[in-house]
Amino acid sequence: MKSRQGTSQPLQYLPFEEEVAKIDQLIAQQGNEDSLEGKNASKIRQLQVRQTELLQKIYSNLSPWQTVQVARHPRRPILNDYLSLMFKDVHPLHGDRCFGDDKAITTALGQIGRHKVMIVGQNKGRDIKEKIACNFGCPNPEGYRKALLKMKFAEKFGLPIVTLIDTPGAYPGIGAEERGQAQAIAVNLMEMSRLRVPIVCIVIGEGGSGGALGIGVGDRLAMLEFAYYSVISPEGCAAILWHDGTQAPRAADALKLTAKELMQLGVIDAVIPEPLGGAHRNQHDTIYNVEQYIVRTLHQLKRKSIDELLEARYRKLRSIGEKCLNLAEIQPQIPERLSAKVQIEKAVQEAAEAKIEVQ
Repeated sequence: MKSRQGTSQPLQYLPFEEEVAKIDQLIAQQGNEDSLEGKNASKIRQLQVRQTELLQKIYSNLSPWQTVQVARHPRRPILNDYLSLMFKDVHPLHGDRCFGDDKAITTALGQIGRHKVMIVGQNKGRDIKEKIACNFGCPNPEGYRKALLKMKFAEKFGLPIVTLIDTPGAYPGIGAEERGQAQAIAVNLMEMSRLRVPIVCIVIGEGGSGGALGIGVGDRLAMLEFAYYSVISPEGCAAILWHDGTQAPRAADALKLTAKELMQLGVIDAVIPEPLGGAHRNQHDTIYNVEQYIVRTLHQLKRKSIDELLEARYRKLRSIGEKCLNLAEIQPQIPERLSAKVQIEKAVQEAAEAKIEVQ
C-alpha cells in the first residue's frame, strides 16, 4: 500500500504497518473531502492522534527482524542525503591509486558545524541506476583502500574523520577476493586504530559484517535507533545455521544486532534517536540529530591530546566483549555425543570388538 505523506515520493509501508497504512488512507480521503466541504477537520485530527499512538506502540516494541526491515526501508536517508543536508563545502575525492574508484564508498572533504572533516561513507544509491553503480552498497577492495588513503591524508593535515556506515557487507565476488578483499579490510582495521586524529563512526542504516568494520574503527561508535550492526546479515546466518533463509527472523533474535542490545553489551557508545515512525518518515530531523551528535562528540574529542586519544581508543577496542560474557562463569554445553563419558565407552567397545576379532 502507498500514500503520499507530504513528500513528492510515495511512502512505502512495511509489513507490520498495515494499520498505519489504513489510517493514512482515511486521512487522505478526509483531506480530499475537506477541500470540498470544509467539515472534516476534527475527524482528521482524531485520525492523526490515532496514527501517532499506533506508531508509538509499534516502534517502541519492534522485534530485531522488524528493526532490520526499518533499516532497509527504501526511503531511509542514505549517504547522499547526509552530504547534501549535513555537510557544507563538500569536495569529493576519488580513486585508490591502485585499481579504480569504487562508488560504493565516497570520500570527501567537508565541514560540519565549525569542524572541517574528512568524510568517509558507504553509498547504496537511491534508484536502480545508482544502486547498480554503487554495487548496492557492497564495497570492493579498492573502496577500502581509497578510504584508508584519504584517512591518511586527513591525518597528515590534522583533520578529524567522520565515517557513515551503511552496507549489507563487503562484496564477496571472485574479483573482489582476487584483489584482496580480506586484506584490505584487515589493513583498515589496523591503520584506523592508530590514526592520530579523532574518528567518529555512525551506523546510519545497515552495518553488515566486515564491510561495516572496514570503516568502523574509531574513538566513538554510534548507531541510529533503528539501524542494525551485526557480524553477518540475518539471512546469511539463517542460511549457515539452518540452511533456510526463511529463518532470518530467528537469526536476527540470536544475533543481538539492534542499537539497544549493542548499547547494553558495550559494543557501541551511543544511540541516536530517530523521529516517530523511523528515519524514512522525517529525514531532516534524523539528519539533524546525527549532526548534533557528531558536532558535540568532535568538540569533546578535540579537548584531548593525541596520545590520550590513542590510549583511550586502544582501551575501548580491547574492552569490547567484556560486558557480553563472563567467561569464568560459563559452563560449556558439550553435545552428549562428544562428552568424555561417551567417548570412553565407545573406545572400550571398539577395543573389545577388536580383541574378539583377533581371537
